[in-house]
Amino acid sequence: MRAVVQRVTRGSVTVDGERVAVTGPGLVVLLGVEREDDAGDARYLAQKVARLRIFEDERGKMNRSVLDTGGEVLVVSQFTLYGDCRQGRRPGFDRAAKPEQARELYELFIRLLREEGLAVVTGVFGAYMQVEIINDGPVTLLLDSKKEF
Repeated sequence: MRAVVQRVTRGSVTVDGERVAVTGPGLVVLLGVEREDDAGDARYLAQKVARLRIFEDERGKMNRSVLDTGGEVLVVSQFTLYGDCRQGRRPGFDRAAKPEQARELYELFIRLLREEGLAVVTGVFGAYMQVEIINDGPVTLLLDSKKEF
């Protein structure tokens, strides 16, 4: 699984002109699922996201997690995180999970975040969405359950 994690002052998702999710301050997580992923990958990323110390403490150091701050999390499915652009000009998505598998692991990831005690809102899986992200910092991190960057 891959996640683009952004510290935000606000985030929202709109589908067909209707705002379906709003969050902030906290995190926006764009989540991609690979064919080889399983529940262990979802668990690893959920725990990592919940405990990432990317919020400032009283001394201005990034030393607090979203759990520590009481922030919210907006999770948006994003299969394009597995787009392979190494050949040609159009990305290939062979590594991205099929929708059934991706939905199952996406929903598991959300459930695990909630079990950590986080307030979580979501986009609409598989929908065409407009995602508004007001990045705070900016702070953006790339997480991958299979490798380190």
